[in-house]
Amino acid sequence: MGKLHNIVNVDNVETQKFDWGILQWLSEPRVTGADHMVTGIVTLEPGKGHARHNHPDCAEVLYVLEGSGEQGIYDDDDKLTTTRVTKGDLIYLKPSQFHSTINTGKDKMVILAVYQFTGPEAAMRADPAVTLIAAPKPL
Repeated sequence: MGKLHNIVNVDNVETQKFDWGILQWLSEPRVTGADHMVTGIVTLEPGKGHARHNHPDCAEVLYVLEGSGEQGIYDDDDKLTTTRVTKGDLIYLKPSQFHSTINTGKDKMVILAVYQFTGPEAAMRADPAVTLIAAPKPL
Protein backbone atom coordinates (compact mmCIF):
# COMPACT_ATOMS: atom_id res chain seq x y z
CA MET A 1 0.00 0.00 0.00
CA GLY A 2 2.87 2.38 0.66
CA LYS A 3 1.13 5.67 1.49
CA LEU A 4 -0.92 5.83 4.69
CA HIS A 5 -4.55 6.95 4.54
CA ASN A 6 -7.14 8.65 6.73
CA ILE A 7 -10.24 7.54 4.82
CA VAL A 8 -10.59 3.87 3.90
CA ASN A 9 -13.34 1.60 2.53
CA VAL A 10 -13.53 -2.21 2.56
CA ASP A 11 -12.89 -2.11 -1.21
CA ASN A 12 -9.49 -0.48 -0.47
CA VAL A 13 -8.06 -3.19 1.80
CA GLU A 14 -7.13 -6.82 1.44
CA THR A 15 -9.47 -9.53 2.68
CA GLN A 16 -8.23 -12.21 5.04
CA LYS A 17 -10.33 -15.31 4.35
CA PHE A 18 -10.59 -18.15 6.87
CA ASP A 19 -12.86 -21.19 6.98
CA TRP A 20 -14.84 -19.39 9.73
CA GLY A 21 -15.22 -16.01 7.99
CA ILE A 22 -13.47 -12.99 6.53
CA LEU A 23 -11.64 -9.99 8.00
CA GLN A 24 -11.03 -6.64 6.37
CA TRP A 25 -8.74 -4.38 8.40
CA LEU A 26 -9.72 -0.76 7.79
CA SER A 27 -7.29 0.77 10.27
CA GLU A 28 -4.02 -0.96 11.06
CA PRO A 29 -0.34 -0.02 10.76
CA ARG A 30 -0.08 -0.93 7.05
CA VAL A 31 -3.17 1.07 6.05
CA THR A 32 -3.49 4.10 8.35
CA GLY A 33 -0.30 3.92 10.40
CA ALA A 34 -2.33 3.15 13.53
CA ASP A 35 -0.08 2.24 16.42
CA HIS A 36 -2.65 1.73 19.18
CA MET A 37 -6.07 0.79 17.85
CA VAL A 38 -6.92 -1.60 15.06
CA THR A 39 -10.35 -1.62 13.46
CA GLY A 40 -11.83 -4.09 11.01
CA ILE A 41 -14.96 -5.67 9.63
CA VAL A 42 -15.63 -9.34 10.41
CA THR A 43 -18.17 -11.20 8.27
CA LEU A 44 -19.50 -14.58 9.37
CA GLU A 45 -21.73 -16.71 7.17
CA PRO A 46 -24.64 -18.62 8.80
CA GLY A 47 -23.36 -21.41 11.01
CA LYS A 48 -19.79 -20.08 10.95
CA GLY A 49 -17.74 -18.37 13.61
CA HIS A 50 -14.55 -18.55 15.57
CA ALA A 51 -14.06 -20.83 18.52
CA ARG A 52 -12.69 -19.98 21.94
CA HIS A 53 -9.65 -17.70 21.69
CA ASN A 54 -8.18 -14.58 23.24
CA HIS A 55 -5.89 -11.69 22.42
CA PRO A 56 -3.16 -11.60 25.10
CA ASP A 57 -3.03 -8.30 27.00
CA CYS A 58 -5.36 -6.67 24.45
CA ALA A 59 -8.95 -5.52 25.05
CA GLU A 60 -11.47 -5.85 22.22
CA VAL A 61 -14.78 -4.23 21.37
CA LEU A 62 -17.22 -5.93 18.98
CA TYR A 63 -20.23 -4.08 17.57
CA VAL A 64 -22.83 -6.08 15.65
CA LEU A 65 -23.71 -4.22 12.44
CA GLU A 66 -25.86 -6.93 10.82
CA GLY A 67 -27.28 -10.32 11.69
CA SER A 68 -27.34 -12.23 14.94
CA GLY A 69 -25.36 -14.86 16.75
CA GLU A 70 -24.15 -16.33 19.97
CA GLN A 71 -21.40 -14.58 21.92
CA GLY A 72 -19.46 -16.72 24.35
CA ILE A 73 -17.52 -14.97 27.10
CA TYR A 74 -15.36 -16.75 29.68
CA ASP A 75 -14.96 -15.20 33.14
CA ASP A 76 -11.83 -15.18 35.30
CA ASP A 77 -12.72 -18.67 36.57
CA ASP A 78 -13.02 -19.91 32.96
CA LYS A 79 -16.79 -20.22 33.28
CA LEU A 80 -18.58 -19.74 29.96
CA THR A 81 -21.59 -17.45 29.57
CA THR A 82 -23.33 -17.40 26.19
CA THR A 83 -25.59 -14.57 25.11
CA ARG A 84 -27.63 -14.03 21.96
CA VAL A 85 -26.42 -10.87 20.22
CA THR A 86 -27.98 -8.99 17.36
CA LYS A 87 -27.68 -5.77 15.34
CA GLY A 88 -26.88 -2.86 17.63
CA ASP A 89 -25.27 -4.89 20.42
CA LEU A 90 -21.80 -4.00 21.69
CA ILE A 91 -19.57 -6.60 23.32
CA TYR A 92 -16.63 -5.51 25.48
CA LEU A 93 -13.87 -8.05 26.11
CA LYS A 94 -11.25 -7.14 28.67
CA PRO A 95 -7.56 -7.81 27.96
CA SER A 96 -6.78 -11.52 27.49
CA GLN A 97 -10.43 -12.55 28.00
CA PHE A 98 -11.36 -15.74 26.19
CA HIS A 99 -14.38 -15.53 23.91
CA SER A 100 -16.11 -17.01 20.85
CA THR A 101 -18.58 -15.71 18.29
CA ILE A 102 -20.87 -17.90 16.18
CA ASN A 103 -23.42 -16.76 13.60
CA THR A 104 -26.59 -18.62 14.60
CA GLY A 105 -28.83 -16.62 12.26
CA LYS A 106 -29.96 -17.33 8.71
CA ASP A 107 -28.18 -14.30 7.21
CA LYS A 108 -24.58 -13.13 7.33
CA MET A 109 -23.37 -11.55 10.56
CA VAL A 110 -21.23 -8.43 10.20
CA ILE A 111 -19.23 -7.11 13.14
CA LEU A 112 -17.05 -4.06 13.64
CA ALA A 113 -14.04 -5.22 15.67
CA VAL A 114 -11.72 -2.83 17.51
CA TYR A 115 -8.53 -3.97 19.23
CA GLN A 116 -6.86 -1.88 21.90
CA PHE A 117 -3.40 -2.46 20.42
CA THR A 118 -1.90 -3.51 17.13
CA GLY A 119 -0.63 -7.05 16.77
CA PRO A 120 -3.60 -9.43 16.59
CA GLU A 121 -4.30 -8.36 12.99
CA ALA A 122 -0.72 -9.15 11.98
CA ALA A 123 -0.90 -12.55 13.68
CA MET A 124 -4.07 -13.37 11.71
CA ARG A 125 -2.43 -12.25 8.47
CA ALA A 126 0.46 -14.64 9.18
CA ASP A 127 -1.82 -17.59 10.08
CA PRO A 128 -1.18 -20.54 7.74
CA ALA A 129 -4.96 -21.03 7.44
CA VAL A 130 -5.54 -17.59 5.90
CA THR A 131 -6.07 -16.86 2.22
CA LEU A 132 -5.18 -13.27 1.32
CA ILE A 133 -7.32 -11.60 -1.32
CA ALA A 134 -6.08 -8.34 -2.83
CA ALA A 135 -8.22 -5.21 -2.54
CA PRO A 136 -10.50 -4.69 -5.56
CA LYS A 137 -9.71 -0.94 -5.49
CA PRO A 138 -6.34 -0.56 -3.73
CA LEU A 139 -5.45 2.81 -2.29
